[in-house]
Amino acid sequence: MTEFGYFLACEEHGPGELVEQARMAEQAGFTALWISDHFHPWNDRQGQSPFVWSVIGALSEAVSLPVQTAVTCPTVRLHPVLAAQAAATSAVLLDGRFRLGVGSGEALNESILGGAWPEATVRLEMLEEAVGIIRRLFTGEQVSHHGRYYTVRNARLYTVPEEPVPIDVSAFGPQAAEVAGRIGDGFITMEPDPEPIERFRRSGGGAKPVAAGLKVCWGPDRDEAVRTAHRLWPNEQLPGELPQILPTPQHMDQASQLVAPDRVAENVTCGGDVDAHASTLRAYVDAGFDTVYVNQIGPDQQGFFDFYRTKVLPELAG
Repeated sequence: MTEFGYFLACEEHGPGELVEQARMAEQAGFTALWISDHFHPWNDRQGQSPFVWSVIGALSEAVSLPVQTAVTCPTVRLHPVLAAQAAATSAVLLDGRFRLGVGSGEALNESILGGAWPEATVRLEMLEEAVGIIRRLFTGEQVSHHGRYYTVRNARLYTVPEEPVPIDVSAFGPQAAEVAGRIGDGFITMEPDPEPIERFRRSGGGAKPVAAGLKVCWGPDRDEAVRTAHRLWPNEQLPGELPQILPTPQHMDQASQLVAPDRVAENVTCGGDVDAHASTLRAYVDAGFDTVYVNQIGPDQQGFFDFYRTKVLPELAG
């Protein structure tokens, strides 16, 4: 049976707001949390980007829900050794209720250290090597590694959970889905399409869990909700690899000027129609996802949680 979680957006909310949203999500009946891991927001109007690992520490004290990063890029901005230490500590704080979601990243966050942004095939190679290092460190043993992209010398994690942290891999294209199947403990993607899931399972993923995330904009006035979604998250509608290669929020904003409000209205569930929200989530259920994470765009978080608690989640349970 598909579970429904809440997707905390670090790009749009400060750390205190995120912790309060997590509390509201648990009270509303959501059963898990995703949290994004960014250095920059996608655009200046979103306006936030707290350090995710600090927020996870606060979440461990605020809620009893499992938490996963969606997703961490453990290849450039955060060396795999440091990603492993952060994930292991998070799992200890959360008593094992933590999964590390990883992906190949975006220039928006990873190019800040000044290096060249690799092409997609290289990023996947880096990710695969990084995941191998992280898994070795989760054992608590001393690790040295001399690979194509990373060198590790005499590294050992002394604070580790009883069981290694599961690592789920995010993928959007066929090659990435095959890498996820080969190296992941689970699969993360965003579209209600069964084909990537099937590719993941054929490539070694088997019956491992698959999860998806989506954004909605609840509000009593659909037109106003569309305007809010278009103002804050037009980047969600940019095509292809463009979101992965643009280096700054300003560049992302320039590209997003090509996204018309009508495109947002067609692709983002907006307004207060219960059937529309339930139908959107059912598409993910029908595609075969084990967990679906929903994010509310905009400031009216309490209205969203009340709506889902009283209307949408009961409809899906029925």
